[in-house]
Amino acid sequence: MFDFFRSQQKTTKYLLGGLLSIVAISMVVTLIPGFGSSGSGGANDQVVAEVGKDQVMLREVQMGLNDTVRGKNIPPELVSVYAPQIVNQIVTERALAYYAKELGYQATDEDVAQVIQLMVPQLFEGGKFVGKEAYAQFLAANNTSITEFEKQARLRASLRRMQSAVLEGMVVTPEELEREYRARNEKVAIEFAKIDPVKIQSEIKVTPEEINAHWAISKAQYKVQEKRGFRMVIVDEAKVSASIQTNEASLRAYYDANKEQFRTPERAKVRHILIKTMEKPKDQEEALKKKAEDLLKQIQGGADFAELAKKNSEDTVSAAKGGDLDWVARGQTVKPFEDAAFALAPKQLSGIVKTEFGFHILQTMEKETARLKPFEEVKDQIAKDQSKQQVFDRMQQIADQVRSALVKNPGAAEQLASELKVGFAKVDKAGRGEVLPLVGQVTDIDNAVFDLKEKGAVTDIVTTTSNKLVVAVLDEVFPARQAELNEVEGDIRKTIASERANRILNERAKALLDKVKSMGGDLRKAAASMSIEVKSAAEFGRDGNVEGLGTANYVEEAFRRDVGAVFGPVNVNGPLFICKITGKTPPDMSRFKDQRFDLLLRLKGQKAQERRDLFEEGILKSLQERGVVKIHQDVVKRLIDTFKNS
Repeated sequence: MFDFFRSQQKTTKYLLGGLLSIVAISMVVTLIPGFGSSGSGGANDQVVAEVGKDQVMLREVQMGLNDTVRGKNIPPELVSVYAPQIVNQIVTERALAYYAKELGYQATDEDVAQVIQLMVPQLFEGGKFVGKEAYAQFLAANNTSITEFEKQARLRASLRRMQSAVLEGMVVTPEELEREYRARNEKVAIEFAKIDPVKIQSEIKVTPEEINAHWAISKAQYKVQEKRGFRMVIVDEAKVSASIQTNEASLRAYYDANKEQFRTPERAKVRHILIKTMEKPKDQEEALKKKAEDLLKQIQGGADFAELAKKNSEDTVSAAKGGDLDWVARGQTVKPFEDAAFALAPKQLSGIVKTEFGFHILQTMEKETARLKPFEEVKDQIAKDQSKQQVFDRMQQIADQVRSALVKNPGAAEQLASELKVGFAKVDKAGRGEVLPLVGQVTDIDNAVFDLKEKGAVTDIVTTTSNKLVVAVLDEVFPARQAELNEVEGDIRKTIASERANRILNERAKALLDKVKSMGGDLRKAAASMSIEVKSAAEFGRDGNVEGLGTANYVEEAFRRDVGAVFGPVNVNGPLFICKITGKTPPDMSRFKDQRFDLLLRLKGQKAQERRDLFEEGILKSLQERGVVKIHQDVVKRLIDTFKNS
């Protein structure tokens, strides 16, 4: 959350993008300049979908996906999986906009202003509008105009009105609150018997006759994947770094020429607790403020700030660190937050501070005045930074030299490595995913080598996560082929043993359950008769863990059944468990009142999301049935294939 309310330019662009996307469902689309305009592309554009007269063009989705991959929000190998979801998100956004307009939802100027202030609070310093000139400059810097910006903001405001109508009247009953409280606070105790497939598998003997029989009917499924032989020249950061020296004169010269880099602004080390009001109903604001006031009283009474932050703060990033935001400089946060943080003395606690994000409780831990760091204080860091840059430049220079030389003479890899005093490794035969000498398992090297088309071809420079630059030369291609029995005999043995172990596992679990039943529900006695150990688990709740078994999710049935009930088998990643409920502790209803408000907010949020999802799904389905919305699956498939083959 702290990164969210820092008023940096990069963050502002994302916020602006979120507004321009109308409903901000996907950052994928918001980074596309000009998104939201009707299909007006060139002749080569393809229509992915139609919503009324509006068109979703192929280039829009491609640009969004490319931007997202570059931003590392989606791994490249998963783009083909996410592409259809992103298309659906874009279409749903436009379908909602179409439907809102069709129903006549009109936003007032006040509604539009509220949307703009909510999405881009930087335009309202201290709650006051920055002025039309600054507003226009801000939008121009983000490649849009006031007209287009407010058009999209008005559409967003109309959608908010429609969504508010959909969620209006949504209530959480007292019965639902109590049921949720009981579910979250009830505890159970169990005992369990574990039937382990590993132990069974170790006892299984597979005969040569069984292997031959399996091979006879399954031979076609065993393939030896394509492998390649190649040589690698490896430029290692550690080796290059050892050869580079820095001297104090050059460090001093750099310091004198770049003193502005070493000035630190006035700053404060702050921690906070946030109770959010943003995007919550107005009628909840008083209750949310009361919650913040109650937390403040607890801290003033001696409660641990960090523990309360972990449990209550809705700035989830800092909450995990006890509310710690680290050092904050002036101009980095919204103004009410900044004013409070810098007005406090070290270790002093604030009152309730209201910002557009919600109610904050701040504590300033340390403060520093603006100053110029002396040379002696920063000398080591300058040396480290200069060395890093020199090492990087030198590594790149060597790698470029290696690649240029190998393109002219592919056979010179080992000689080059020796002359340049860098690493060399010869790989006689390796498939994808194998551990390579000197570099380990590196997917980018696999991809580069397997993309080469002919012997003697040279890869581009590949950067590894261990800060090495690698150039490889292809020596040999070993095509995929049918495996020989001796190559896969071990795999076949494991397959047969695993299948038999699973069969025996299920048979033993059933036999144990039958014995428990015949012995009047006595799990310990039944397990002992089969030489199976029974363990007892300490009491746990629905969000807890069962020592020796796993998370409570695996044994959800224990919360629905009575003490003494036996259930299973429960599969926990291979092993099977037969469980018996040995005790139940009802929730402490005296604490229900303290948790009631948090439960109310949580249940309202869940209900709102469920209703919103159903509403959006219903609109999309209705407009598709009416022919207003059309998704061209052939174009979507072509898009997916493009990324699969790239």
